[in-house]
Amino acid sequence: MVQPPRWLNKTLSWVQIRVTLALALTLALSQAALATDDFSVIDANTRSVDGSILLSAEIDYGFSERALEALENGVPLTILVHLQVREQGAWIWDESLVDQRLHYRIRYKPLSERYLVSRLPGEEGGRTFVTRQAAIAALGDLDDLYLISEKRLDPRQTYEVHLRASLDIEELPLPLRPMAYLRSGWKQSTGWTKWPLKNWPLQP
Repeated sequence: MVQPPRWLNKTLSWVQIRVTLALALTLALSQAALATDDFSVIDANTRSVDGSILLSAEIDYGFSERALEALENGVPLTILVHLQVREQGAWIWDESLVDQRLHYRIRYKPLSERYLVSRLPGEEGGRTFVTRQAAIAALGDLDDLYLISEKRLDPRQTYEVHLRASLDIEELPLPLRPMAYLRSGWKQSTGWTKWPLKNWPLQP
């Protein structure tokens, strides 16, 4: 039996490696696309009040069926809201003026049949809702959050606000975390939303 030349075997091996890498990349990209489904920023804006820049936003949390099933069974879901203020055109490695992470939690109380929405840490009691829909809507309502003092902003510079909200897998109960990292339906995020910092610089 005639054996193929060694150079042909090496060429075939290299082609197989490239095909395997391409398939792996395609799978990773498709999983990343699934991870950003169903969470979206509906509206976001900033305003200046008494020397402070305040942020308001409306976020639509379209939780997956797995996340909602866990919620109905008493598992609290924690949202991580990541806020940044950066100079417009800054490189990714440049330091942000603001790099803030806020945590919000929604949980279902089976005994009272109520949903509780609270900011972590330290918000005692939180807000109670009869329906899940109303609780999720309240979870996505960010109203006049303190962002930065105007004194830290250079009038000669322009700035951007960056916002991203995601389901915080690290805050799930320990037995659920491995499954959440491996299965789709848990890696939910809005992706980054960016917009110019309004009302800055201030007009005389």
